[in-house]
Amino acid sequence: MKLCSVKNFLETGLPFMKTASSLPVVEYVERRDRLAQALAIDGVDAFVVEPGYTFKYYANVSQPEWEVWEPEERPFLMVVRPVRTQSGKVIANTTFLAPAFEAERARLLNMPFEGPISILPWEEHWNPYQTLYDAQLFTAKRPTIMVDEEMRDFIQRGLGKNGFNIVGLGGEVEKVRQTKSEREVGILRAVNTGTVEAIRQMRKCMYSGLTENEVMEVLDNTLRAAGMEPFFDIVLFDENASNPHGGTNGSKVLEEDTFVLIDVGAHLHGYSSDVCRTFFPPFLPQNDEVKNRLSHKLEIWNIVFDAQTASMAHFKENRTAASVDIAARKVITDAGYGETFTHRVGHGIGIKAHESPYLNKGNTGSLLKAGMTFTSEPGIYLVDKFGVRHEDIFLVREEGEPDCLSCPRATDAWTP
Repeated sequence: MKLCSVKNFLETGLPFMKTASSLPVVEYVERRDRLAQALAIDGVDAFVVEPGYTFKYYANVSQPEWEVWEPEERPFLMVVRPVRTQSGKVIANTTFLAPAFEAERARLLNMPFEGPISILPWEEHWNPYQTLYDAQLFTAKRPTIMVDEEMRDFIQRGLGKNGFNIVGLGGEVEKVRQTKSEREVGILRAVNTGTVEAIRQMRKCMYSGLTENEVMEVLDNTLRAAGMEPFFDIVLFDENASNPHGGTNGSKVLEEDTFVLIDVGAHLHGYSSDVCRTFFPPFLPQNDEVKNRLSHKLEIWNIVFDAQTASMAHFKENRTAASVDIAARKVITDAGYGETFTHRVGHGIGIKAHESPYLNKGNTGSLLKAGMTFTSEPGIYLVDKFGVRHEDIFLVREEGEPDCLSCPRATDAWTP
């Protein structure tokens, strides 16, 4: 099956990969400058982040790339401050607070800067937070520093006890990462379209008797054949899919009438896919007898598909995040299955599979803007029977309908 799936996938020619390429230095410079401009608007003196997804976004270093063993107690922080040029433009000034003995290793990371990076070293017997405060980077007596959800508590407390006012992520700063550039959209289109195509080509090779775990293994290897790296893969058959994220041991066996739910994500150039398809195996005939016998499954499949279609109309500028969820939820509720749609309809997506803004019916305060990318993944989950979820990725445009970054969408339960 693996040989069949990989062969099918590679024989497509992988045309979706044409929109993706690694990001140039200028992309990161532009990001940091947009961050600086947002900091100035928000009245914040600096944005401080330690290695993780946000650090990766602004300087291309993840937590494992800095500390392969485990997140340790020595702070390594990126400090981005807004400064104004003689022409009046606000740009980013970036300093790295680093353990003195790690300063050279920080330089060897080859972070995306146009010149040498600026490092503020601290010795092991120093207070690193006091070192940052005493460096005279700030004019305010008690500078305001913004951090995000990845900043560990002991670092926030250390900064707070040594002269800094700490605020959480919000305002214009939060919007910087939410709004994707053309290069980011190209990668998101490639990795999400490619992940859907891998599911389609793998499906052609499925046969009776396979376990969920075996399908998962083959799909993961199919994705790797195109240079994508899977980071989660949920394969659920029939009643196992009535729990949206599974929880069973992967041993259920594929049969002719099985509904297969696959929710999978992969990375490409640091960006995530997150798509879901629900379908019948290829050896189930698509005829009237089968459609009559499995009419309930097909009814649910169509309701969920219609719910996703309804949500798409709300991926427009200045619509609320709540409106997307409400539109999908109304379709499912009107069909009599409202209580079985147990999660939000979607979330932002970028270098993380799950990013803000989050599409739930209570999020009336977040407005959608051009350049934001989202999942739409309504579902119906019938306990001890089966579950259905459809998930695609959509880009909000300045005008008109959203751009689907994982399309074509499914056509029917035999054509995912």
